[in-house]
Amino acid sequence: MASPYAQSIEYLFSLEQHGIKLGLDNIQILCSALGHPERSFTSIIVAGTNGKGSVSAMLDTALQSAGYKTGRYTSPHLVRLEERFAISGHQVSKEILELEATHLRKTIDKLLTTGKLSFPPTFFEATTAIAFSIFCRAAVRIAVLEVGMGGRFDATNIVKPTAAVITSIDLDHEKYLGSTLEKIAFEKAGVIKPETLVVVGETKPQALEVLRTTCHKRKARLIEPMNETRTQFNISNDQTNLEICTPVGRYGPLKLSLQGQHQVRNTVVAVRLLEELSTRGLPVAKEAIIKGLTKTYWPGRLELIRIDDRRSLLLDTAHNVAAAEALGQHLAEVYPKGVPLVFAVSRDKDAVGMMNALGKSITRIVCTSLKNSRAWTAEALAAKLRETRPELFVDIARSPVAALDTAWKYGNVICATGSIYLIGEIIEAISSNELNIYTQTKLLEQR
Repeated sequence: MASPYAQSIEYLFSLEQHGIKLGLDNIQILCSALGHPERSFTSIIVAGTNGKGSVSAMLDTALQSAGYKTGRYTSPHLVRLEERFAISGHQVSKEILELEATHLRKTIDKLLTTGKLSFPPTFFEATTAIAFSIFCRAAVRIAVLEVGMGGRFDATNIVKPTAAVITSIDLDHEKYLGSTLEKIAFEKAGVIKPETLVVVGETKPQALEVLRTTCHKRKARLIEPMNETRTQFNISNDQTNLEICTPVGRYGPLKLSLQGQHQVRNTVVAVRLLEELSTRGLPVAKEAIIKGLTKTYWPGRLELIRIDDRRSLLLDTAHNVAAAEALGQHLAEVYPKGVPLVFAVSRDKDAVGMMNALGKSITRIVCTSLKNSRAWTAEALAAKLRETRPELFVDIARSPVAALDTAWKYGNVICATGSIYLIGEIIEAISSNELNIYTQTKLLEQR
């Protein structure tokens, strides 16, 4: 029988059955019952369609280097739930998470019994409350909070941040956020609070106008770094090199720890926010900013893994059209002849749009199924893609590991993308040495 603590983790995952419910009522009730832990630290909230995880990681690394005790809350996780919660760059222990989950479960049960909660919170509301509680108990000075979805009604948006970031705005989660850039921008602009510092990486006029109007109404200080910063970059030997000149300072040339041309915008956004934090009483030295750009580790984002002397694997969590375009651009620059692709997608994502966005950067597709019930089956996904890309051969594999093995038959460097869940399953297989075991079994079968 599972321990009471382990049962509390299982309880957290059981909340996923409640799906997505945007709104702040439940998280406000939870935080009030917990003694408002979200008020115990300074917060920076990071919203955006793509890039918010990368920016959050860079900010966290730089702030640690500047001597601050930090908390970082991101989502979703790749393999373990603990990944979502970090104190000064270190994931919290399983024991701490289980204790917090147990405490939260008791709190929820009491709120339901007394009628203060009409229905259980969602999984994301619960994990957000846990993050606030962990950061409070650890006495962090600054917490970097990645918005889960949207912004206006996201559970993280209960905080009153000293600064807000909006990295980019593209079509994603249209069912909840709207089907136009203006509507999505309106939802993400919800993180802009009165008189806060706001750094925006988006440049599309129809989205930017919404953000500018919101900042004006709320007397927030808006910084548009893409209009005031000069950059020079190149990609050589799988390495992104960058020079930045901002209104405050010059950086580089630097070898970014996160790869790809799309990281240029994310880097510029992070730099300008870090530079301006001094106006909020949180100075960050140039040396600390540089470490944030060159020492950040954010797995599964254009992460190249050498499996052995012959095989390499490029992992990328791209799961919408805009992210697929960025991935396709990177593949075209670094691997101009194209690479075989391992692909899996959730049913609520635009698989056809993603495949078209990848363009000629792929030479073959291997569709696979995932453990997550929200994903397309390999067979259904392959049928869609054969209609979309009839010029490409589309394989089917029963598992991500089998898909990798198939893809390596057609190229020494392969790419896996389409779903965060796919990347998580592959990383888990790598860490458990399942890839090597599977390949050795195949070799034995062939002899």
